[in-house]
Amino acid sequence: MRTKDMRRSVAALAALAMAGACTAQGIEVHGDQRQPVRIDVTATPSATPSGAPKQGDGDKADGGDSGKADGDSDGKGEREKAPATAPPSPTPTPTPTPAPTVLWAKGDEGLDVRELQARLRQVAWLFAGPTGTYDDLTVRAVRGFQGKRGLPRTGKTDSVTWARLLNMTREPGKWDLYAYGGQPAASPDPRCLTGRVLCISKTSRTLRWMVDGRTLTTVEVRFGSEYTPTREGVFSVYFKSRDHWSTLYDTPMPYAMFFSGGQAVHYSSDFAARGYYGASHGCVNVRDEVKIAQLFGQVRNGDKVVVYW
Repeated sequence: MRTKDMRRSVAALAALAMAGACTAQGIEVHGDQRQPVRIDVTATPSATPSGAPKQGDGDKADGGDSGKADGDSDGKGEREKAPATAPPSPTPTPTPTPAPTVLWAKGDEGLDVRELQARLRQVAWLFAGPTGTYDDLTVRAVRGFQGKRGLPRTGKTDSVTWARLLNMTREPGKWDLYAYGGQPAASPDPRCLTGRVLCISKTSRTLRWMVDGRTLTTVEVRFGSEYTPTREGVFSVYFKSRDHWSTLYDTPMPYAMFFSGGQAVHYSSDFAARGYYGASHGCVNVRDEVKIAQLFGQVRNGDKVVVYW
């Protein structure tokens, strides 16, 4: 009877161990005493029960391929998906280069044109002195300068032409700008405001013919060099000579009006040709023959002459 009960107990414990997959303790009966016996039930069954997950498929049991999607353990993951093909970028339309701005052209006048002409003279494209008027000579000079440097030969001074000319020349001085006259006259000296006066400014290089404080005529004049300077002060016309010839310098002095020793106001063909690039021997040169001829007819002996800075 006891043997039968013992077998039933062992069978029941074995079944329990199979269901729990753990190590259970059996009871071996020797007479009335029971001793524990180890029963190892952890061995893998020969067959996997139907519906149970296979070994190594832990991630599949919970989410199929979700393990790879989250872990990317094999380095593939999303990389295995075909990348989307981006449409080709359209070729940008090139922006046309704007034409250079035209600064000055034929017919323009002013100080800027004088500077242009003075700079063209420095690089030997213009030989006449600055006039302040963009004339045919200036057009030809600009066109030649442009052609020499591979620029469009328009004859107009645009921003590109002007930049090239600036880089090749220096800043013109006052008498570069007014090499052949055209400068504004200085204010008259206070000593010129009464009577009949030849009012001569060395600062502006101009002569005003004034009567009782009123200017009747203004002309550009040139003076002596540092070695033969024109004297300053208040003088009087003491002698006039229409066709005078200098025996000292062997040169003509037409329309001469002497005021201090051998110094006189007279016409100078050299001044007309060379402008302020030359100098007199001490006389006051006038470059405008028409105006000096008119002045010669109006000035009388005894009229005052004021030479000042």
